[in-house]
Amino acid sequence: MLETSARLLELLSLLQLKRDWTSSELADRLGVSTRTVRADIGKLRSLGYPVNARPGVAGGYRLAAGTAMPPLLLDDDEAVAVAVGLGAVATQRLGIEETSLTALAKLEQVLPSRLRRRVEAVREATSVVPGTQPPLDLSVLGTVAAAIRSHERLRFGYTKPGATTGPRHIEPHRLVTWGPLWYLLAWDIDRDDWRVFRVDRMGSPTPTGARYSPRVIPADDVVDYVVGRVSRAAWAYRAQVLVHAPAGQIAAKIPVPVDIEVVDESTCRLEVGSNDADQLALSLAQLNVDIEVIDGDALAVAFDRLANRFRRAAGGAPTA
Repeated sequence: MLETSARLLELLSLLQLKRDWTSSELADRLGVSTRTVRADIGKLRSLGYPVNARPGVAGGYRLAAGTAMPPLLLDDDEAVAVAVGLGAVATQRLGIEETSLTALAKLEQVLPSRLRRRVEAVREATSVVPGTQPPLDLSVLGTVAAAIRSHERLRFGYTKPGATTGPRHIEPHRLVTWGPLWYLLAWDIDRDDWRVFRVDRMGSPTPTGARYSPRVIPADDVVDYVVGRVSRAAWAYRAQVLVHAPAGQIAAKIPVPVDIEVVDESTCRLEVGSNDADQLALSLAQLNVDIEVIDGDALAVAFDRLANRFRRAAGGAPTA
């Protein structure tokens, strides 16, 4: 029985390796007769693997696409390549970061220690140009992503901006990447409320084994909700501005979600904020439309400083 099972796994691996195999080719690779190959193909079909047969003297077999994804068999080099590739994809803004991390968590769970060491060696030997990709601790992200997928509670130490660290017990729901940082939207069990955690401030998240039923996230758009919570908590300066341009045009120009209120077809109102009023003024100026500050003295003063700086840069050139 053990010999038969091992042979079936080897046969499945061969079928996944290339599209077409003749009966004699498979028999040679497995060291069995073509009759045994036919019997093994029948066993794979009974297990749900869609193996198509090609009739004729040189008839053969092909593993076809089925209604469900069958388990894949990877050799050592392929497993390492997939693990490294999933980690790389998780650093890109492609919309599949969380899915990549859950797949990576599954793979690393079953990787032999010798292959895990190879994957870690590749990561340690790889450098990333600062600012081009989010800095990732894949072990932390993988643990969090796996807990989200399995609906499992986590415990970890969380370091606040003031460098104070305290224990947290949460139900993780969604990971959101924004610029160079990752955030976790979770239900804080001890505080009985939703919280957003920066993943790089989470220390050694540990699954508790306790399962939970997913809660209804308090927003239609998770990204907008997380960005709103994070930005409002961090803003040192807040302001409202009237923008003389259609809301759709402004929304397309701003890379992060902001509150945009439609005033009419050619005007909208924005609620904005930043830790640097001068930087906020410069960012709004780059919209290349007319703007009026409705509320926010710090922003108005920053616009005045910016105007004087541009005027000096122009060397007193006459205005058009």
